[in-house]
Amino acid sequence: MTRKNTGNTLSGTIICHAMWARDGRELADFYAAALGTEISQTYSDEHGNEAAVAFYVGKAMYLFYTSPSFQAPDWPAQDLPFHMDFMFDDVEAAERQLLEEGATKPSHQPGGKHWTVLLDPSGQPFCIHGAH
Repeated sequence: MTRKNTGNTLSGTIICHAMWARDGRELADFYAAALGTEISQTYSDEHGNEAAVAFYVGKAMYLFYTSPSFQAPDWPAQDLPFHMDFMFDDVEAAERQLLEEGATKPSHQPGGKHWTVLLDPSGQPFCIHGAH
């Protein structure tokens, strides 16, 4: 696709990162713990059931939807449409704590000593790095 140059430069800001899982609450609790925050909002469906939960880090919202039909990608066999990377001052301690919080560590580790791949409780890969 060719990009048209209209002379106007866009300067957007990401305000929300949304993820789906079979259990949005479980995934939100996991990432809230990883980012040192707590759930701050819940959203109900038309029947009053909890459908999504959210928290903020700075001005960015992280929103987690419950989807009973969700299936995690078969990584590394399938390409990922999106994933997140996290940086920690003490990456070894962070890895231990994330594993205690429900992450798993797959055998396939393409980052070598540069990053570690973990799977969140829904089975979606994310990477952790040490502080640079």
